[in-house]
Order: sequence, then C-alpha cells, then structure tokens
Amino acid sequence: MANRLSQIATRTGDNGTTGLGDNTRVSKDSLRVHAMGDVDELNSHIGVLLCEELPPAVRELLVEVQHQLFNLGGELSIPGFELLKPEAVALLDAALAEHNATLPRLAEFILPAGSRAASLAHVCRTVARRAERAVVALGAAEAVKESPRHYLNRLSDLLFVLSRVLNRMNGGDDVYWKSERMARADTAT
Repeated sequence: MANRLSQIATRTGDNGTTGLGDNTRVSKDSLRVHAMGDVDELNSHIGVLLCEELPPAVRELLVEVQHQLFNLGGELSIPGFELLKPEAVALLDAALAEHNATLPRLAEFILPAGSRAASLAHVCRTVARRAERAVVALGAAEAVKESPRHYLNRLSDLLFVLSRVLNRMNGGDDVYWKSERMARADTAT
C-alpha cells in the first residue's frame, strides 16, 4: 500500500475548512464533518473498550466494527460513494440475536454502570446514538445512503446488549435503576 499520509500538518485547514475524500473543501462546522467526527469519536471509544479484558468473540466483533466504522467514515467523506455494505448491518443483526439469546429479559431499566468494560460499552452506545443523529441530520440536508444510518442504529443496540454481556462476564449483573414510583408500588403491595 502506498503512503497515503505523507504530511499531517498541512495547514490547509487553518481557514476553517477541511478536505473531503473527493477533494472538495467544506466548512469544519458542516453537517458532513460533524457526522464524520462523531463516527471517528465512536471508533476511538471502541478502541478504548478493546483495551479491556473481553471474551474473544466480543473482541473479534468489536475489531470488525472498527473496520466498518472506518468504512462508514470514508463513505461520509465522499458524497455519493458507498463503502459500508448491507452485509455489515446483517453481521450486527446476527450478533444481536446471538448475544441477546444469552441474557435474561429486562423487567426494569438499567443504569450505564457495572464493570469498567460494561460502562465503556455504554459510553460507546451513547456516542453511537449521537453519530446516528448526526447522520440523520446530514441525510435531511444531503443525499446519504441508508446503510450508515442502519449500521449506527444497530450498533448502538448491540453495544447496549454487549454491556449486559460484559457485566455478567465475571459473575456480575446489570445495575438496576431504583425507581421511586416502583418502590412505592412495591411497598403498597
């Protein structure tokens, strides 16, 4: 592979613009750049999660997610281009079904807490939701393929499920929200 980045500090962005993959320049506060940045941030948070002790299958899945998020960012950087394939969404659907099958049904809301790995998965989930909102906002202003939106939606769901899996990794459990309304109902019965 050729060297793609031979110079990092180009100073071409000093005027408040950035270059897209099609060599056009846009404002750094454009909806497209916001979406690209949120996807990049999500990928970075998943990198932090990968520093934790994880089951091998979860680690392998998250490494694949990082590659697909890079594809998604590349797609966002080239208007009209497609890098993220529907098969990537199907992989998340399969992982959701597999991991959900191992978990008890939720009867109450859970807090984004528990083990460090589970808590980091929750942070990734919230950043995925923000990235999804940014892609939706971009799609309202410009043409964007469906796969990025679908991928981020599924990924946030998967990260929620994985947080529950990770909380159980060493015999732990979800951290349940203590609802005052539910507590009153329990004492009333």
